[in-house]
Amino acid sequence: MPSLDEARELLREFPVVDGHNDLPWALRAQVNYDLDARDIAADQYAHLHTDLPRLRTGGVGAQYWSVFVPSDRPGAVPATLEQIDCVRQLIERYPADLAPALTAADMEAARQGGRIASLMGAEGGHSIANSLGTLRGLYALGVRYMTLTHNDNNDWADSATDDPNVGGLSAFGHEVVREMNRLGMLVDLSHVAATTMRAALDTSTAPVIFSHSSSRAVCDHPRNIPDDVLERLPANGGMAMVTFVPKFVLQAAVDWTAAADANLRAHGFHHLDTTAEAMKVHRAFEESNPRPVATVSTVADHLDHMREVAGIDHLGIGGDYDGTAFTPDGLDDVSGYPNLLAELLDRGWSRPDLAKLTWQNAVRVLGAAEDVARDLRATRTPSNATIESLDGTGA
Repeated sequence: MPSLDEARELLREFPVVDGHNDLPWALRAQVNYDLDARDIAADQYAHLHTDLPRLRTGGVGAQYWSVFVPSDRPGAVPATLEQIDCVRQLIERYPADLAPALTAADMEAARQGGRIASLMGAEGGHSIANSLGTLRGLYALGVRYMTLTHNDNNDWADSATDDPNVGGLSAFGHEVVREMNRLGMLVDLSHVAATTMRAALDTSTAPVIFSHSSSRAVCDHPRNIPDDVLERLPANGGMAMVTFVPKFVLQAAVDWTAAADANLRAHGFHHLDTTAEAMKVHRAFEESNPRPVATVSTVADHLDHMREVAGIDHLGIGGDYDGTAFTPDGLDDVSGYPNLLAELLDRGWSRPDLAKLTWQNAVRVLGAAEDVARDLRATRTPSNATIESLDGTGA
């Protein structure tokens, strides 16, 4: 396929910066961080979406590793530290392939050296336990973005998949955004309610990102980005990194998932229950109601629309590998990125456009956040505000 050959050639010069990969949590859940049991130097196809050979095949040049912990889990701070430790262990274990990266310059140096720049993103503001000092601690340990919420609200920000609580961001939530700007930590608006997206854009003086979100106009799921928010990215300088999760990108999969979840609840299970009993009920449903399958074209449809609304300078890729049970055909794991670029080439995307999508936009955005932080630190001291002082709650 000429387009696939061209895609692979382009990726050798401008590799993918992927905004979100949940390998650290998969390693925790599967083997309790036993990296001998899941040696990613070897093919881990039977267990994971991610390993070093497939990252190389996929043309990945930088990865934001998610240091995620569930938002309903007690002890989120130490669990997040364990996730950070996992990423550090991976970097130390595979120094020929993974390069630690804290800055845009580090990303470029890794690319020049033929290694995969390894950055970290904390998925959910619950990981700072309502503490700006903890936020600064995560930054000091290398975390370069924080998703303001995960699936549940926290005390200061509303999630896309929970009932509204504070109307977007509370006063403390706005202060979190300001402190992230001062640090140079990217504000990640994936998972948050549309009201939270707009509130964060109102406050942030640095570019924001969506580390793994697609277009709500193309697929009506609350995890996706409304057009009015996409339209604000050029003025902000930020970027939206399209995700591949079928239930976020394919409307038929959204509807199917809602029906499958309702079926589990009707049988007395939580819709996220993965016990053997719940899975038996789920498999019976799937046998009677085949799961709709997303494809590379499905994802490309989102990128076409997002480019039209936000512009090519504000797009990227965030696959959410090892954070989803299902993936689109052709994007089965981290080796699949060339298939997406080939599809976009066939749709008329230019080489300069694809270079922005894969590499240049993400490097620019992190560098711009560093520039904003440099200016802010010259005039603004670290904030010691508390949620009690600003919101009167959250002790």
